[in-house]
Amino acid sequence: MIQDIQPYFLDNHFKPDARVSNDSQIIIIHDKSFLIEKNAAENEGRIVFPKWDDLAESIDKDGIEKDDYSLDDADFAYIFSIGDEDFFLAVASEKNYEIPGFIYTQLNFIRGKELSPKHYVFAAFTAYHLNTWYSTSVYCGKCGTKNINDSKERARRCPHCGNVTYPRINPAVIIGITDKENNKIVLTKYNRGYANFALVAGFTEIGETMEGNVAREVMEEVGLKVKNIRYYKSQPWGIASDILLGYFCDVDGDNTICMDNEELKLAKWFSPEEIELQPTPYSLTNEMMSLFKDKGYEGTI
Repeated sequence: MIQDIQPYFLDNHFKPDARVSNDSQIIIIHDKSFLIEKNAAENEGRIVFPKWDDLAESIDKDGIEKDDYSLDDADFAYIFSIGDEDFFLAVASEKNYEIPGFIYTQLNFIRGKELSPKHYVFAAFTAYHLNTWYSTSVYCGKCGTKNINDSKERARRCPHCGNVTYPRINPAVIIGITDKENNKIVLTKYNRGYANFALVAGFTEIGETMEGNVAREVMEEVGLKVKNIRYYKSQPWGIASDILLGYFCDVDGDNTICMDNEELKLAKWFSPEEIELQPTPYSLTNEMMSLFKDKGYEGTI
């Protein structure tokens, strides 16, 4: 999955005093696209982010604006370190930085191809999550005053009313609905957006347990009752600001699917040998599908 970056170790402790250095990895997102080295991505399937030196060489070092942008480390927020590398996010996303040899590459390109190194892909997903939060938390949701960054934790604080806003993380479930008797699992395809096979999924509602979320989503999307709900794994999914929790469950009684035609264009029982996996190994969904493809129902218990 996207977070499996061994042998590297993620250190996401907030460091308010962290400053960019010449070797810092800089993640720049503009209009849902990442600035990465063109030749490496297109010819070698690698992600290469710009470093601070790359930016400095492209911008007037005296701080005079050039092509509507200037270099100021206040515009860069520390995200985390992976191994010995520090990653920073360009939080002033309205600035369209340009660096020779680098090109803005759409999110779908990074999501849809198995690129290397994998921990850079994970860094991109997580940076996208934070960039979304920074761009939607500029103003206090309580009184409308412009927020400031907190000095002690990753949060935004209103200087007028004191309201504190933390990065938004949306809980959601990924559900492998299994038929023990026939050794099958339900796969779906969405009407809009992602085009490959997936599992039933959905966000958690107010006042709902995760198990209640599983039962409700299954009933809403495919009209099945379920039992024996069992937790599998979790996954951060930064491109949707999610924390995903994977569950397997057994159909309870009638296994006739009644599909939600507004949400889905396909929902069907599949045997292990019929399963078509997603094109990249990044998602929890794909890992759960792969587990059933390799081991059938026995792999889910």
